[in-house]
Amino acid sequence: MILSLGLAVVAAQASAQGAPNTAAAAAPKPLSAAEQRSLNSIFSKTRPGSLRIEQCPLTGSCEEPDGLGTGFVIQSDASGTLALTAYHVIFGARKLEAVTLNKTRYPITVIGYDDGHDVALLKINVPSGRTLAALPLASEAPKVGQSALAIGNGNGDFLVSKSGRLLALNVAADLASFPSGTLQLNAPLIPGDSGGPILNAQGEVMGVISYISARRTPFGIATDASYAVPVTKSSPLLTELRGGLKRDAPIMGLSGGPALPETLFAQLGLGKLSGAVFTEVTRGSPADLAGLRPLKFIDNDPNGVPTQASGDVITAINGLRILNFTELLSAVRSKQVGVTIKLSVVRDGKAIPDISLKLAPRTITAETGR
Repeated sequence: MILSLGLAVVAAQASAQGAPNTAAAAAPKPLSAAEQRSLNSIFSKTRPGSLRIEQCPLTGSCEEPDGLGTGFVIQSDASGTLALTAYHVIFGARKLEAVTLNKTRYPITVIGYDDGHDVALLKINVPSGRTLAALPLASEAPKVGQSALAIGNGNGDFLVSKSGRLLALNVAADLASFPSGTLQLNAPLIPGDSGGPILNAQGEVMGVISYISARRTPFGIATDASYAVPVTKSSPLLTELRGGLKRDAPIMGLSGGPALPETLFAQLGLGKLSGAVFTEVTRGSPADLAGLRPLKFIDNDPNGVPTQASGDVITAINGLRILNFTELLSAVRSKQVGVTIKLSVVRDGKAIPDISLKLAPRTITAETGR
């Protein structure tokens, strides 16, 4: 199970780990007492530069935010105060506030974002003449095995620390809905930590917390590994964000359905070819405008097991064979917003003419409330 960390509502995506990576370590050594003392000292110094990010109701106070995550200040001077967070922390928000260590609140303006990399640059609107503590960005790329400190607001806690080691670099996410090229670490991060900093032993930020690989237990969520988008002083992406980049991920407007065994497609009346099925179509999306039809179970046996279904099965994109919804999502995410794609579709067991649609930005799902 892979989870997005930033908001109050957390959705399970799949039972999958990151794909093989380019630099992985064996089982990590526990942090030594000296390393932990050093990280504790770094936490005391860097906590003032970390933020609680809240999605607030449009009217009234933000005592009960609609969602929360974490961020951290990277610049605060006469030219302004800038902070980084994970994009999914602020996705769809119409009103954002940053809360500092001393519980002061400041409104937020989004300067730039990159949905595919799950990073956003924010302007913290502090009064003229006031500055906030800022965290330095790492000047060099991290190395596997080094100690790491995370700061976040997991489970609603306020700017707490968690520590561990870097397990791998340049991890390729198994799901296209999460960023690839991430750092993997064994710090036990949980929902609410997203967007927080990952710091090295020198107190420099080397990553932005993004997502976790986890499993459910009788006691809640157990984190197997955590992932962060790498960042350094010279990151080209940071330069683009400072320039106002706002890059959306492309979508069709579908919500994934169950992973059906290949033999079940014919049994349910969906056709002989396996493919991607989906259970919802976002109103006003490209999929909606193209007339795509979601999976519906229309008959069951005496035990409640579905015996007949209707709806569309997507079997190919631009001629590329698609076997399931994960492959569909990967194929779509490899395109650009505005690109027209051609879908091969089986509807209620019969092939229909190919359907063309133009990919839209993911922001339409926020605009329609889905």
